[in-house]
Amino acid sequence: MIQWALRVVTFGPWNYTSGPFTSFPNQGTLSLGDNMGSASVDKKQRRGDRTKAVLPVRIKGTDSSGKVFDELVHTLDVTITGVRLGSIRRELNVADEITIFYRTRKMQFRVMWTRKLQGTTEFQVGLQALTQDREMWGISLATSAGAPAQPAVSQASGAA
Repeated sequence: MIQWALRVVTFGPWNYTSGPFTSFPNQGTLSLGDNMGSASVDKKQRRGDRTKAVLPVRIKGTDSSGKVFDELVHTLDVTITGVRLGSIRRELNVADEITIFYRTRKMQFRVMWTRKLQGTTEFQVGLQALTQDREMWGISLATSAGAPAQPAVSQASGAA
């Protein structure tokens, strides 16, 4: 039987008095599960609840400089109508269309927002699906009576 637990891991404070390191308000705390932060998009703007899911995907499209790209990235969270991607190494334009390949699925999305992560060359992007499929990520994202979707966990047969 698989059991899931939500934990907050805290490690000792770092006190750097000089050098290139800066102080952060959440310094020393690592959050897992539902305590993980999402993009700073107001929840009122969202059409549905996000399900945290880190899935490897391949994306194809044209970047902001007009160059065609094909790269491996990962999802951060998913919904029935969209996805937030991380580890993108190129800037994308809002309203551009990109193709996401996940397992045997090929899905079309429109870029709704982009954000460059401070101090890195990485971007996060918010995408809206151009078609809807409740099972596009291989997990059920359907909600009933406003309750958030719970991903199904399959149990492997045999001894662990």
